Amino acid sequence: MSLDFQPVIDRVSYRYPSFLFDSVTVHESGRRLVAAKNVTVGEDYFQGHFPGSPLMPAVLIIEALTQAAALLVLEPHASPTARVSLRGVNHAKFRRPVVPGNRLRLEVTLGRARSSLAKVNAVAYVDDQVATEAEILLAIAPGATYIDPSAHVHPSARIGEGTVIGPHCVIGADVTLGRRCRIGASVVIDGWTEIGDDTQLYPMGSIGLAPQDLKYKGERTKLTIGRRNIFREFVTINRGTIGGGGETRIGDNNLFMAYVHVAHDCHIGNDTIFGPDDTLGGHVEVGDFANVSAGSAVHQFCRVGPHGFIGGYSVVTKDALPFSRTIGSRPARIFGVNTIGLARRGFTSDTIAQLRQAFRYLVQSKLNTTRALTQIEHDDSLSAPEVRYLVDFIRASRRGVILRRPLRRAEEHVLDE
Repeated sequence: MSLDFQPVIDRVSYRYPSFLFDSVTVHESGRRLVAAKNVTVGEDYFQGHFPGSPLMPAVLIIEALTQAAALLVLEPHASPTARVSLRGVNHAKFRRPVVPGNRLRLEVTLGRARSSLAKVNAVAYVDDQVATEAEILLAIAPGATYIDPSAHVHPSARIGEGTVIGPHCVIGADVTLGRRCRIGASVVIDGWTEIGDDTQLYPMGSIGLAPQDLKYKGERTKLTIGRRNIFREFVTINRGTIGGGGETRIGDNNLFMAYVHVAHDCHIGNDTIFGPDDTLGGHVEVGDFANVSAGSAVHQFCRVGPHGFIGGYSVVTKDALPFSRTIGSRPARIFGVNTIGLARRGFTSDTIAQLRQAFRYLVQSKLNTTRALTQIEHDDSLSAPEVRYLVDFIRASRRGVILRRPLRRAEEHVLDE
């Protein structure tokens, strides 16, 4: 074939004894694949189908499309034990016959996909005319766990089905990895660490090692990581300390870009994003859907509220408010409501308007924080649960919250962005 798919070809499960196309001409990983088949009269299925008027059987056109779809679906799966098989064919239409001498172009595009099932839109062309189109449903079996021969995995480690451990990895005795995890080259996972299903760790990560705290004396403390997280290159995550509750905890669906450091006893929610080179000190709490941009640092014992946005290269030394934009370095300043982020996540215009009014009381009025909170609580127009959460977040703060207004020039610069 024109593109090197031989390692993937070996994992395709199909009923016909050989591949029904000659080459792969276009490949967009995880999105689209185009294959080609020169239909010749020497194909064995033309003998008797039909005498004097040979036609390529419709079932074999579907088989060819299924094989192309299988390559597209399997290629991103790192496990050499993963397999794919045909689960169903929907809305098949046969527009024109395929005969000897035709060049068949097979185009498959990935639709909805889950860990165990994928829908693929498939079209076969002769010249520029549609010959066959269908929706193909493929079942994906992750297969057995695969461990690269150069990796060092302790016999006591628990590895989930379909997980792939890359070359030169080190997995400690008390590590538990969920199903279908992908562990890149030279990752070290140690300590009492539990990682949920479908999590990806890119090369050179350091996960679950001892906390960088001089008071730590080897006690049994934990790192617990949820499902579907992505840790890019050189991410470091430390487990907890006894003084901090004994656990570093990370939720589901989080993205940690390259060189992020999460110190001991941090608690991170779900659906957060951390930019490259971010650093979280010990005991930091980060709420759901928070976004911490590149190069930022959060001081120990601080909180970043849910749906909060921290601008690039900021230094957070007090609690960063939920639903807000916090930007700047010593001191960081509050730039109002995170309007774009909230709108993207489906917050209503009324809720956003109420949050804006609450922030006016907090930041733009001449009231001190206590009086501003009282004014918010007594304003009948501010009834949204998010406003109540904002008030409670401020009242619960131990380090204080960031409420400093931006300088005029800084505010204009951010608005221009």
